[in-house]
Amino acid sequence: MLCGTCVEPGRFELIERPLPLALPEGWAFVDITAVGICGTDYHIYAGKHPFLNYPRVIGHELSGRLVTPAGGLKAGTLVVINPYIACGKCRACLRSKPNCCANIAVLGVHCDGGLCQRIAVPAENLIAADGLDDIQAAMVEFLAIGAHAVARSGLAAGDCVLVTGAGPIGIGTALFARLAGAEVHLLDVSAQRLAIAGEKFGFQDSYDDPSRVLDGDRADGFDTVFDATGAAAAIEAGFPFLAHGSSYVLVSVVKDHIRFDDAEFHKRETRIVGSRNAVQSDFETVMTAMRAGKIPTDALCSVTLSLAELPERFPELARDRSGLIKAIVRV
Repeated sequence: MLCGTCVEPGRFELIERPLPLALPEGWAFVDITAVGICGTDYHIYAGKHPFLNYPRVIGHELSGRLVTPAGGLKAGTLVVINPYIACGKCRACLRSKPNCCANIAVLGVHCDGGLCQRIAVPAENLIAADGLDDIQAAMVEFLAIGAHAVARSGLAAGDCVLVTGAGPIGIGTALFARLAGAEVHLLDVSAQRLAIAGEKFGFQDSYDDPSRVLDGDRADGFDTVFDATGAAAAIEAGFPFLAHGSSYVLVSVVKDHIRFDDAEFHKRETRIVGSRNAVQSDFETVMTAMRAGKIPTDALCSVTLSLAELPERFPELARDRSGLIKAIVRV
């Protein structure tokens, strides 16, 4: 089978590997149907991911068909794959937080992913995608990141929220913050991204200039700020946007140290929340919202590609993502 592989930073190839034959107890084979390409994959390509060794078969936003019955599901069932393989034994796992397992192996990051014909995964990581098509199912994982961030934030209906970074994770976070009843504002330096957010998803309250964020009615700041930029400078610049008694939810991951004014932090009694990956309930939240027609999945999918097209298109996609929300590869 052909596997989409980042051989080293800046080098992506389709590499031939044999179909997997070994199947650990409690695991199942899945034939992949669609794979979403996300910011993590672009960071891997650029050599900016902090937790990765090369070469790496990428792909963790996955849908596929179950090869043999497993986990109470029939062969042929369309499934969403939860790509976070947890140890089940560490402190986090024992506290029902497998998303931040101390020994976590994320498909396509810590171990090879699913941009290939077939993959073996724990049966407990399979979720039936009833009522969804394969493209929608491949978008569940990235949306679950935003759903998890909103669940972690503790925001309440009527809260005023700022999401910085209007890429896929930011848009997903904004969608679920709105579904939770918040008034959502967006900040991004790309006017094109903000235009897409307004036209396709109805987010009209937006800023492309950070100096304007606290103008007018927003002078007191926001009840919750979500960072989805992946940029240390943007995270640091977000602290002044926090209202007194607010929460700062860091959804993105950066290699750098983050600095902030401790006096301002304590004066405002700010709560900083790290949000990593997602848990089963977040996947279910996303799928329920999709089935109810509350998530505009057609608008989220910017382009579909074949696996054969990807080596030529990958550098272009990685270079300029300002007009791109989600690229989906059909396998």
